[in-house]
Amino acid sequence: MSVKKTHLVLIISAIVLFVLLFIAPKIAPKHTDGDGHDHSAENKAVSTNATLDVYLNLALNSLDPEKKKQSDKFIAAKQLDSVVVFWDKLKRPDLAAFYTEEVAKKENKVANWLKAGNRYYYAIQFIQDKTAIPVLYQSASRCFAKGLELEPNNVDAKIMLASCYVEGSEDPMEGIKRLKEIEKTDSNNVKLQLTFAFFSVKSGQLDKAIIRFNNVIKIDSNYIEAYLHLADAYEQKNNTDKTIEMLEKYSAKTTDVTARIEIEKYIQQLKLKQK
Repeated sequence: MSVKKTHLVLIISAIVLFVLLFIAPKIAPKHTDGDGHDHSAENKAVSTNATLDVYLNLALNSLDPEKKKQSDKFIAAKQLDSVVVFWDKLKRPDLAAFYTEEVAKKENKVANWLKAGNRYYYAIQFIQDKTAIPVLYQSASRCFAKGLELEPNNVDAKIMLASCYVEGSEDPMEGIKRLKEIEKTDSNNVKLQLTFAFFSVKSGQLDKAIIRFNNVIKIDSNYIEAYLHLADAYEQKNNTDKTIEMLEKYSAKTTDVTARIEIEKYIQQLKLKQK
């Protein structure tokens, strides 16, 4: 079992880091700067106008009559939260995000706009139709921007909007610039450090990623899942001793019995390979 497979076990146990699923970059970069960011010219421009209307209509037309009737009923009753759940159950996080944005339009609160933006952003790794990826980035960007209009100093919204520029625009340097501006005044922000770390991992700049994950631990010693990411980075560097060390640190700190058992099993496998 690799560290990645161990991660899957931990995900099932609901104890792997939330951002492992939702912050980590989804598209492998082709050109990067010194901190591991995507400079690919293939990325589409961040826009404020793109929507999933076409994809929604296609999905609605493919529904069986009973499900279509259920969807129509929720829409007619303006039960938008129920529509979100409806599409979640059908494993369409992109369309669930679409209706989460509709809720945000109705409520017009920062939390709602950020929730919608996160929904769009997180949906990218789960959707099957990859042609929707540029639209999802653009929609996420729009929602984060709306949140910032209401609360200009919201750091989470700034980080996520910058990430949309890095991963989903033709101007990734604008995103990098924004992230580094945030770091000047909020270098102890865990989410920011993780964002930098995951970009570095994605680009194969593992030494930089290790520095960032260690920063996370320095900032918040209780953020023990960072040890799993460090273990994964060291394993990719073929440094078994450090991989074991990071896994042992995680195992010593976690209170999840299932996680500890799985980690200990893998540690023993690594030690056997060393003999």
